[in-house]
Amino acid sequence: MRRRILLCATILVLAGCSEAPPSPPPRKAPVLNLVAFDTCDRLLTDLRAATRLSVGPYGLPGSGSFPENAAVFGARADSAMPAAKTQAYSGTNVHEAGADEPDVVKTDGRRIVAVSRGTLRVIDPATRALTGRLDLGTGAAAQVLLSGDHALVLSARYSSSIDGRAYEMASGDAEVILVDLSGPPRIISRYRGVGRVVDARQTGSVARVVLSSTPRIDFPYATDNTDDLLRDNRQAITAAPLDAWLPSWQVITGTAISSGRVDCSAVSRPKTYSGAGMLTLLTFDLAADALTDGSPVGVVSDGDLVYGTPTSLYVANQDWQGGDSADTEIFKFALPDVGKPELAASGRVPGSLLNQYSMSEWDGRLRVATTAGSASAVRVLTDSGGKLVQTGVVDGLGKNEQIYAVRFIGPRGYVVTFRQTDPLYSLDLSDPAAPRVTGELKITGYSAHLQQVGDDLLVGVGQEASTSGVRQGMQVSLFDVSASPRRVGQHVVPQSVSDAEFDPHALLWWPATSLLVVPVKGASEGALAYRVDAGGLQLAGKISGYVNRSLVIGNDLWTLGDNEMTAYDLSTLDRIKALNF
Repeated sequence: MRRRILLCATILVLAGCSEAPPSPPPRKAPVLNLVAFDTCDRLLTDLRAATRLSVGPYGLPGSGSFPENAAVFGARADSAMPAAKTQAYSGTNVHEAGADEPDVVKTDGRRIVAVSRGTLRVIDPATRALTGRLDLGTGAAAQVLLSGDHALVLSARYSSSIDGRAYEMASGDAEVILVDLSGPPRIISRYRGVGRVVDARQTGSVARVVLSSTPRIDFPYATDNTDDLLRDNRQAITAAPLDAWLPSWQVITGTAISSGRVDCSAVSRPKTYSGAGMLTLLTFDLAADALTDGSPVGVVSDGDLVYGTPTSLYVANQDWQGGDSADTEIFKFALPDVGKPELAASGRVPGSLLNQYSMSEWDGRLRVATTAGSASAVRVLTDSGGKLVQTGVVDGLGKNEQIYAVRFIGPRGYVVTFRQTDPLYSLDLSDPAAPRVTGELKITGYSAHLQQVGDDLLVGVGQEASTSGVRQGMQVSLFDVSASPRRVGQHVVPQSVSDAEFDPHALLWWPATSLLVVPVKGASEGALAYRVDAGGLQLAGKISGYVNRSLVIGNDLWTLGDNEMTAYDLSTLDRIKALNF
């Protein structure tokens, strides 16, 4: 997916952009009310009725979305690690401190764990040696979370057997794998569940994994007549059993196999729903001896964006009404220290969200940035008796433009909109009833991701563009936001793009040495290292070759490519050693 996005972005760089017609005015969205189902019979009756209304001649509406991850780097120490072995290291560039996000590479300072092409690899950063390799038995793209001597791999299953034994589970469904790293890496348990992995968040050793599934109903397609197709599809829904909607699961630990389905009592519904999707939130403890069923919590809805803090997890479902018109329903889960999450509140806002950075919880309230119709807005929502109710709004941002980047930092917010030029708006959100714009900087090009690099400094990674909006190449900007925003540094790489424009996990910010590492692809290939401070943005060096991720351990800068990891001297950026996969 990332390669396709980069290809499209490169084409846009070469071909420029075209203007889209103004969107229709936004519709006022109702508040959602969550209700648990009384019985399985009631659940089945309601699901059949809702699904019959939403089905078309060619089946149920599909979801073409994919998870966006993002985020802040910093040095830290692992409390479980002996003090003598502790080294400063960078974590994944995450949205909120204390809510780790899955990625293709992780480190705890003692080891590096990377997953690619169905294989997990372990590297000892002290000896700079590859010390372990594990075939995960899945050919799908995977991401990993790390805690102590265990790793949790999130993937999808595209085969029907493992270790010579066949297990019946639909192709492409979610797979969660618990791996022991205390010695040569080995698989402890596998969880297989119906649905795709939307995203996950980890606090301490506990991971919350969000799955999205659609009903498993065989539609006949026995005629070319659309009226007959619609009639046959509705009849198929009427005959479908409850199991068609309730996601099944299977856990394999050694030779022991357990299986089941999400229980009716664990499913809630909003006031209105289509029946075409179900969200399932699972809880896994990475410190446990084996995986469980995940204590599933279900909501009759779809979902495409996940945002989390150590105490709350939000899932957003963008409900497209045709064309550019959309509403977004948001579900809030409370995350207790012990036990399963609680579906605490829900709400709906007009417009669409860019990515998870469009949401931010602060002082008990949720801020949401959306584009609806011909302008964008930031809304402040308060949990009131299980409803996310709008407390305040600042709208009219970027008329006839779309949001390209959002960052909330405490009581402040920053929004980038773009069509031909890039207004960077600064917002004061300290009064939830009266959020307001405090500044606007209009420049050519745009930032696709905003990274905090100091109390009053933001780095923007995006594209430079002509005054008519034609993209010209990757742009790194440094903004002083102590008052009204102003740009104090800029570097442009013609005919190039960066993974960080689409996936902030690709960006490394190492505050200990004020180092920013940005991958670049296109006319230039590799990564650029910058020194960033209040005085500006200075290019410190270039790293050649394909760079997907970068991280710091001690005095080494490590980069992950397609087929290798390479260590560089953190100060000089001289190459030390490459480990070929």
